[in-house]
Amino acid sequence: MQAQSEKLRRGAAECALIRDLATDPKKRELFARLAEHLDVLALAVEQVIADSGGTDIAMTHQKQPCGIVTTRCPDGLAP
Repeated sequence: MQAQSEKLRRGAAECALIRDLATDPKKRELFARLAEHLDVLALAVEQVIADSGGTDIAMTHQKQPCGIVTTRCPDGLAP
């Protein structure tokens, strides 16, 4: 899960960079919201890691009949 957290943080940093370079106000706002959202998601993943005692928890991915892939955490842990 640490890798997922790092990926989310990198995505947030990239969105923040695009936000800073954007000249269109709507694009700037969009990438600011994306950066903030990715930061919140990374924080949630890091909280799960901390709550589990720092051990890396494997998340399972399931493909639904409609083709959407969902992520399911081990029992007792919120996504």
